[in-house]
Amino acid sequence: MLNKVILIGRLVRDIDLRYTQANKAVANFTLACDRQMTREKREEAEANSYPTADFPKVVVWGKQAENASRYLKKGSLCAIEGRIETGSYDDRETGKKVYTTTVIADRVEFLNSSNSSQNYAGAKNNEKTYKYMANENKTHTEQNNDDFFGDDFEEFDNGVIPF
Repeated sequence: MLNKVILIGRLVRDIDLRYTQANKAVANFTLACDRQMTREKREEAEANSYPTADFPKVVVWGKQAENASRYLKKGSLCAIEGRIETGSYDDRETGKKVYTTTVIADRVEFLNSSNSSQNYAGAKNNEKTYKYMANENKTHTEQNNDDFFGDDFEEFDNGVIPF
């Protein structure tokens, strides 16, 4: 049997980071994942007040939990790879059984950042990285792209389109 889920969505609110008694980090958050539908179906659903997104609860453990809490904020886009875990409990007030579904994330990918200087999955703000991203006509070695081939490049045109 295989239990694997991959989700892409935006955080509904900032991550709730806590620590167990054994000092292990655990992060809880909710993703807003749009349902795939045509523009017409989406407009129809919105007009009828039907949901156009799902909001799975996600749990992340350990160092990934700390990193997610540090670099992801409300509205951040991320991808989650993990497994679905179901459970249940008896509601104290009503006495009814409540069923739960949670995604236990094995991997969290940061797909964007609200701050342009924080990129590459929350990497440290490094001046060279920032210069590389902010100035697209330069390479990571701060050389002009026009000099990439130097004198070794020779144009070749035999009149045949290669594709």
